[in-house]
Amino acid sequence: MCGIVGFTGMRAGREAILKAMTDAIAHRGPDGEGSYFGSGVALGHRRLSIIDLAGGAQPMFNEDKNLAVVFNGEIYNFMELRAKLVEAGHTFSTDHSDTEVLLHGYEEWGEGMLAQLRGMFSFAIWNEAEQTLFCARDHFGIKPFYYYLTDEGELLFGSEIKSFLAHPGFKKELNESQLELYLSYQYSPGEDTFFQGVKKLLPAHSLLWKAGEVTVKRYWEPRFEPEEGKSLSDWESRVEEVMRQSVAAHKISDVEVGSFLSSGVDSSYMAYLAHVDKTFTVGFANKQYDETDYAAEFSKFMGVKNYAYRIEPEEYWENLPRIQYHMDEPLADAASVALYFVNREAAKQVKVCLSGEGADEFFGGYNIYKEPFTVSWYDHIPLPIRRAIGAVAEKLPPVHGVNFLVRRSRPLEERYIGNTNLMGERRKKQLLKHYTGSKKPTDLSRMYFKKTVGQDPVTRMQYTDLHLWMVGDILLKADKMSMANSLELRVPFLDKEVFEVARHIPVECRADADHTKMALRGAAARSIPEKTADKKKLGFPVPVRAWLREEKYAAIVREKFQSESAEKFFNTRELTKMLDQHMSEKRDNWRQIWCVFMFLTWYEEYFVKR
Repeated sequence: MCGIVGFTGMRAGREAILKAMTDAIAHRGPDGEGSYFGSGVALGHRRLSIIDLAGGAQPMFNEDKNLAVVFNGEIYNFMELRAKLVEAGHTFSTDHSDTEVLLHGYEEWGEGMLAQLRGMFSFAIWNEAEQTLFCARDHFGIKPFYYYLTDEGELLFGSEIKSFLAHPGFKKELNESQLELYLSYQYSPGEDTFFQGVKKLLPAHSLLWKAGEVTVKRYWEPRFEPEEGKSLSDWESRVEEVMRQSVAAHKISDVEVGSFLSSGVDSSYMAYLAHVDKTFTVGFANKQYDETDYAAEFSKFMGVKNYAYRIEPEEYWENLPRIQYHMDEPLADAASVALYFVNREAAKQVKVCLSGEGADEFFGGYNIYKEPFTVSWYDHIPLPIRRAIGAVAEKLPPVHGVNFLVRRSRPLEERYIGNTNLMGERRKKQLLKHYTGSKKPTDLSRMYFKKTVGQDPVTRMQYTDLHLWMVGDILLKADKMSMANSLELRVPFLDKEVFEVARHIPVECRADADHTKMALRGAAARSIPEKTADKKKLGFPVPVRAWLREEKYAAIVREKFQSESAEKFFNTRELTKMLDQHMSEKRDNWRQIWCVFMFLTWYEEYFVKR
């Protein structure tokens, strides 16, 4: 696992510029650094040595040094691809580096190479003869890739946006229009970012830069195509087989591999299949939010050592600015902070850890996926009547049942933007000083619903979450929090072969009114205790709701809500009112409070302090 940066052009002082850019992401690769300066490009690399410790240094070149590559990730089928390329006549200079497969694969197959890769990756290949830069991001967006075009037509790219700050052609400007989307999604969705002009290369997309022009293409698209005719038991067998294969592939390493362990089925099943020697867990002193006892018990069942760490409230709050800095963009998922600590603890023992991201999106694990099967009679009420009921309910205090009436007053494609839909337009208009309404949350989700017309509601929600929630929240925090601690995180559920099975599972083997990810739970129950396989999904419980009702922590938020930064963007009286309501327990506003607080924390890191 590594960090990559680079830029095109022959700007004066490019050696010093590239050095500053790679230094900004040194945490992604503390084991080494490398650089290359071609006639029209500068490529930088920070290395975390995992595979081919002696021979895997980057940038790496083909035989005649016409091609140069910088690569972040792991290709799990690289030995299979290497054999094909050797048979086709290619000569390899390293013993077993997956990076070199990219070079010869690109020589042999061009962009067609991408369809053959199994793994997590973002990379850039410079062609010196053609003066082109070819870049790509993996199928599900596990590894990040950002890019920016300067006024002079130079392309800047990197694993993290913060590296761009060192380039004199980069203009650091806030993209305030992203704030309205963020307040609904709780993360920065889509290809745009909070930095004007900086874009994310979306999952399963490639980019070609040539003579100042950028062309972006999609090279693969996930499709859910449920198959009928197989029993739940049949699907459990297929899931069990493919997960054993995927976990084995994700354990390929020249260093020790550990595993995260929470109380859920995903990490428990994965840790069991992996046969690792060490598992890592974090929790809190408050037992309601603590999973460490469970992890110790399950690790004992597996016969492995568990390393548990209980986070103190003070260190949780003290690390918030550092965490938002590492995120590059604001993220209001409170679990991301706990993820920072579990990565920190794991990094003291190992360089690689397995984690359970992707299981919910592939197999139907979120509790919201039960909704189409609950109170289904309500959907038979004529839509105009439901809309009228919802309009009235929207103005009521948020007591039990009100949210249901609001949600079900609109068709799924009009209301569902992902696993979290934090603030509606009415609420954002109250809070924001410069509300425009020009960007609606459904402007992004609509394209994914269009691609799933005619499919069942669960599949449509999964497809949307796969493209928005998983990429913008789940995988963002997984990458940034692991790399902040120089730890490689591998995600065996997010594998092409696993998806090939998951995409065919019919909805009745995924979710119903009482259960989620049924086929996966059934597969897991064949190996681990049934109480673990059937355990209700908790997410990553964090006691922020309770902390925000304590004066000590509420005072930290209040100060931020009354700051000059808050005055730029928000009606601060409304922010204070929101906090007071939560403290007095009149309303449960903690998610909205946290969303604004995290934005302000991030903004001050990048636009006030730096």
